[in-house]
Amino acid sequence: MSARWGTQRVSAALVLISVLAGCSGRPAEERGAPLTAGSGAPVIVPGEPGGSGRTATPGEHLGDSGARTSAADITFAESMIPHHRQALEMAALAPARSADRRLLALAERVTVAQGPEIRALAGWLRGERRAVPAGHGHTRGGMYGMATLEQMNRLRAARGTAFDRLFLRLMITHHQGALTMARAQLDGGTDRRMRLMARDVISGQTIEISRMRRLLGPATP
Repeated sequence: MSARWGTQRVSAALVLISVLAGCSGRPAEERGAPLTAGSGAPVIVPGEPGGSGRTATPGEHLGDSGARTSAADITFAESMIPHHRQALEMAALAPARSADRRLLALAERVTVAQGPEIRALAGWLRGERRAVPAGHGHTRGGMYGMATLEQMNRLRAARGTAFDRLFLRLMITHHQGALTMARAQLDGGTDRRMRLMARDVISGQTIEISRMRRLLGPATP
């Protein structure tokens, strides 16, 4: 697994945290309002590519915030948090049960990428004055590819090659569920930050699915 790709994935997650933390503090009713230059601090309007910017005139309409929130945005954030938590729980089992360095590297990247994404999603929900889901969501087993409690118990009991194969199969299904959630967000979501998160999930987890299928072999569905 490429260290360069791993660094890019982590960097994307950290950028998302920065974006969400910087934008989630406004009350929900203020989001999506038209942006208008005021008489206080100057507002710089970017120019065309390669050109210089300009200072907006007080009262000039600058478009809208692009931060309107839809039901799809809320559903995505509320569902992805327990989904990611289960992935972290699965990844945390690997070091004591697997000797495959490739699988251990994958588990580490899942942890490094999805931990920050959980914090970003939670911060966004708080900014929307919504409760952050509690727990790991094992009761949602089967939804969006999540492992059932019975499957998680089998994974905890497995060791060596048996663990590796079960881990990969469960994580591929888990990632496929995340892709379904992210695509639904892009179909119905309107919040720019949640759409950025959904695209990052699709990009990163599609790559991880391909890598896991290669580890399992050509017979993998």
